[in-house]
Amino acid sequence: MIMATTLILIVFIAGYFLIAFEHPLKINKAATALITGVLCWTIYILQSNDVQAVSNELVHSFGEIASILFFLLGAMTIVELIDSHNGFELITQWITTKSKSRLLFIIVAITFFLSALLDNLTTAIVMVSLCAKLLHDKEDRLWFAGIIIIAANLGGAWSPLGDVTTTMLWIGGQITALKIITALILPCLLACIMPVVLVAKKFKEKKITSISLPENSAIEKREGKIILVAGIGFLLFVPLFKSITHLPPFMGMLLALGFMWVLTTIIHKNNAAFYKGKFTVTRALQKIDTPSILFFLGILLAVSALQSSGILKAMAQGLSNTFKNDYLIATFLGLLSAVVDNVPLVAASQGMYDLSVYPTDHQFWQFLAFTTGSGGSAIIIGSAAGVAVMGIEQINFMWYLKKIGWLALIAFAVGIGVFLAQQYLFE
Repeated sequence: MIMATTLILIVFIAGYFLIAFEHPLKINKAATALITGVLCWTIYILQSNDVQAVSNELVHSFGEIASILFFLLGAMTIVELIDSHNGFELITQWITTKSKSRLLFIIVAITFFLSALLDNLTTAIVMVSLCAKLLHDKEDRLWFAGIIIIAANLGGAWSPLGDVTTTMLWIGGQITALKIITALILPCLLACIMPVVLVAKKFKEKKITSISLPENSAIEKREGKIILVAGIGFLLFVPLFKSITHLPPFMGMLLALGFMWVLTTIIHKNNAAFYKGKFTVTRALQKIDTPSILFFLGILLAVSALQSSGILKAMAQGLSNTFKNDYLIATFLGLLSAVVDNVPLVAASQGMYDLSVYPTDHQFWQFLAFTTGSGGSAIIIGSAAGVAVMGIEQINFMWYLKKIGWLALIAFAVGIGVFLAQQYLFE
C-alpha cells in the first residue's frame, strides 16, 4: 500500500510538472491531465484487494466530477450563444470610459459582486469574453483576465452560492448564509482592491482604442438584446433553482441551457437555414473550448484518486498534528488549494473535523471558506475560474505565475489580515 501511494504521488507530481511546462514541452495539457488521472486510478486499483470497492469509488467520484463538467459545459454554451448574437457588444456600448485603468476598476467591481450571485466560474467566463470585445491588445487582455480570476474567486468566497467550497460548507451545516456573508465580505472586498490598485498603475494614461462593432440590422440588435437578457437571467436563475429544489447546481444549468435552446429555436424558426445555423446551440457546442473541459476532467480524476487512496486525509491529519492552530491549518490548506483542487481539501476537512469540534459558524469554517476559495488564484490551474480563463485566452502557465501569482498572494495575505483583525475587534 505504501509503495502504491508513493507511485500515485510520483505520477501526480510528474503530470503536474508536464502541465506547468506545457508550452516549452509542446505537450497539450489536456492530454497530460487525462493520462495522469487514469494512471493514478490504475495504480490504486491494481494494489487493492477489493477491485469492486475501488470501482464503486471511481463511479462515485466520476459522478461528482461530471456534475462540475456539465455545469461548465452549460455555462460556456450559454456564454457562446450570447457572444454569437453579439450580446456582449451591447454591454460595450454601455461602458463609455476610454481609460484602461478606470475600465479595470469597473470590470473588477462587476466581477466581484456578480460572482457572488452567479458563481466564480460563470462570472469569469462572462467577464473575460466581455474584455475580449473591449481590448485589442493581447497583453492587456491577459492582465485583465488575471485580475478577473482573482476578483471572481474572492467574490465567490463570501457567498454560499459563489464558490463550490463555500457551498459545500453551507450544505454540510458548517456555516450559515448570513454569517458567512457578514464574516467574509469585508476581507474579500479589501483583498480584491489591493491587486487592482497595483495593476491599474500599469494602465495609467493608457486609452482604449476605438471599438469597431459590426453593423447589425434592427432585427439582429433586437435578437441580441433578447439573448443577452435571457442568458444573464437564466444564469441568475441557476442559484435560485438550487435554493428552491436543493438539486445540484449543474441541474439548474442544464435546465437553463434547455430554455436557451428552445428560445433560440423560436427566434430563428423563420430564418434561412444558413443564417439560422450560425446561432444554434449545436453551433455553440462546436465552438466552446472542449480541450479545457477534458483537462479539467483529468485533473479532477487525479485528485479524486489522491482522495480515495487516503493521501489527502493523511495530509489533513498531519497538518493538525504539526500546526495545532486553526488559522495556520486553514492558511496552509488555502495555499495548497492552488496546487491540489480545493474541493477534496474541504471535503477532507469536513470529514476530519466534525461539528462537535468546530460547531456551525465557528471561525475555523469561515476562515477555511476564505482561504480555500481565494488561495487557488495563486496558480492558474488552482481554480475552476482559472482553468476556464486559461482555455479562453490561452494564458501561459508560467506567465500567470510570474505576473499574477504574486498579486494573488498579496490579496490572500490582505484578506487574512482583515479577517483576523475582525476577529480580534468583534469576537
